[in-house]
Amino acid sequence: MKKHEPYILAFAIFYPFVLTLLYFVVLANAAPGLQKIAFGIGKAIQFLLPVVWIALILREPWFLRPFRARGVLEGIGFGAIVFFTMVGMYHYALKQPGGYLAPESNAVQTILEKVGAFGIGSSALFFAFGASYSLVHSGLEEYYWRWFVFRRLKSMMTAPAAIVVSSLGFALHHLLVLGTYFGYADPFTWFCTFGVAVGGAYWAWNYHRFDSIWSAWISHGIIDAAIFTVGYFVLKC
Repeated sequence: MKKHEPYILAFAIFYPFVLTLLYFVVLANAAPGLQKIAFGIGKAIQFLLPVVWIALILREPWFLRPFRARGVLEGIGFGAIVFFTMVGMYHYALKQPGGYLAPESNAVQTILEKVGAFGIGSSALFFAFGASYSLVHSGLEEYYWRWFVFRRLKSMMTAPAAIVVSSLGFALHHLLVLGTYFGYADPFTWFCTFGVAVGGAYWAWNYHRFDSIWSAWISHGIIDAAIFTVGYFVLKC
């Protein structure tokens, strides 16, 4: 069965893009309940894939790698830099008149519509959703993209190549979200997508050196918290 792994990894790399295309773009005007169902089922399939493939089909050992303090401190530093950069950019550039996240911008109106469609328009629900993403979903993405996709790619190619391929795959579905908000022709969409790829590359590099997803998970969670912090400011603008 292991000879089929390249096909499994190809599926794993492109599946989040297809899922995001479905629930975020194709079902954009569908009933909110349908979007939530597609999102929930799609995410369950995504995060169960590594378990099914490695533990049930290949029957390889399933274990949690050790906590590496040095890697965690490095990841926290990276996350903190990005957090304060994002919040600073919002306050001093993006929310200003004519900025990408100015209250009157099309992007803000689209964000407000998406938040409403998912039923998280109130501050309490938005905070709960943001907390779950920052604490839980970030860990699931690290387990999926770094522990599974990047780690398995390393057995087929060099580590630098695996970093590039996995980070581009990681950025791909974010492109759909950013393109919906800011437009696919806008340089800001591509700038942010490049930033996501850089983040994915850093987390893969961190995982490669410390053999643990803990640092990448914590770092990823900090940056997700930054995204939802900016989102909260947008909601209250």
